[in-house]
Amino acid sequence: MTVYDTTHELARQIKNSREYIEYKEVKDIIYADPKLKEQVEEFDKIRYEVQLLTMQGEKQDEQKMAKLEELYTILLKNKDVKKFFDTQVRFNVMLADVNKIIGEAVKDVLQ
Repeated sequence: MTVYDTTHELARQIKNSREYIEYKEVKDIIYADPKLKEQVEEFDKIRYEVQLLTMQGEKQDEQKMAKLEELYTILLKNKDVKKFFDTQVRFNVMLADVNKIIGEAVKDVLQ
């Protein structure tokens, strides 16, 4: 079996994982509601901007932080959105773990 065959098998297993399936199901529910989809996308956009500023070591925009907190509070009132955020985290943790495992296996040539 080649590395590519193994990678395709890994991709298939990820798509069949509980983390992927649950995340996709709840994402489809959220994105079926245009207003909810727009709110979640706005939240993600602001969260990304805040994270980018943090990684760059820049001072946070207080208005963006306040808007992010406000949106988060509003969104969490919806049980589907809360489940979406929870499943999103579990899925992203799984992907990060896979990347870490691969990175550890080849770190000797990447340093």
